[in-house]
Amino acid sequence: MSNQVYGYITDKIMEELERGCVPWHKPWKTSSDGIRVPTSFVSKKPYRGVNTFLLALSRFKAGYDSNYWLTFKQIQTLGGNIKGQHSEMVVFWKLLEKRAANPTPENEKDYIPMLRYYRVFNLDQVSGINKPALENLPAFQPIEEAEAIAAKYQEQIEVTYGGTRAYYQPSSDSIRMPERETFDGAAEYYSTLFHEFTHSTGHESRLNRPGITETHFFGDEIYSKEELVAEMGAAMLCGVVGIENKTIKNSASYIQSWLSKLRDDKKLVVHAAAAAQKAADFILNRVAQAGDGN
Repeated sequence: MSNQVYGYITDKIMEELERGCVPWHKPWKTSSDGIRVPTSFVSKKPYRGVNTFLLALSRFKAGYDSNYWLTFKQIQTLGGNIKGQHSEMVVFWKLLEKRAANPTPENEKDYIPMLRYYRVFNLDQVSGINKPALENLPAFQPIEEAEAIAAKYQEQIEVTYGGTRAYYQPSSDSIRMPERETFDGAAEYYSTLFHEFTHSTGHESRLNRPGITETHFFGDEIYSKEELVAEMGAAMLCGVVGIENKTIKNSASYIQSWLSKLRDDKKLVVHAAAAAQKAADFILNRVAQAGDGN
């Protein structure tokens, strides 16, 4: 039965890749305060234009959980403290007035746009200010069959929760996940968890997959293939528990982004699907797939 599901999932992903698919996005709230884009802590207005990218990049590089930003003056006004921290630049246009070269009663002034900037700090850099918690999050509703698979596999690997990133750490053989309630829904949560489960099967103590055991770099062939394996493995496991319809387009979109780096080598999808099937079998039945002469 599992092999039929795996084949079905692979075929559906290939169909989506052939006809294009919706843009992939992280299916959970990507900040500890539930804010998806850089936002002023005081006005609650999101930053615009290039500032969106400047602050998002700064947050990513520094690993801040919050998406709220404040000026030094705002920090002081709110009674906060900040020491030994680096600020980030925010730019804006200001119109400077000057007398028109050829003034008329209707137009006595000219306006010259001038680029200006100010500095802001991430809320995570500030002490003495209460950080808003996620509010009004719906209670997590587990999917029984998916939860059973997750509980069984977690007997051999640690999963901790918190922060805004989902990842598998080979050096400690552990998985980090955002809190369940921050996900768009249970299907998205299990799809992400299964993605990290699939990565973990590459550990040398399990399936010893090069994408996990060998040194690689973001965007190179080994890295990209491992991401294909992980996402296809997640889609296959979702198919086994009957939630593939909620995740298949996201999976295809994610995979398509990696295929573009590999010149649309569709053979790679087939090879990755075989590795993903092996990983899914391992997660579903570790003893039978351990490879110790069984």
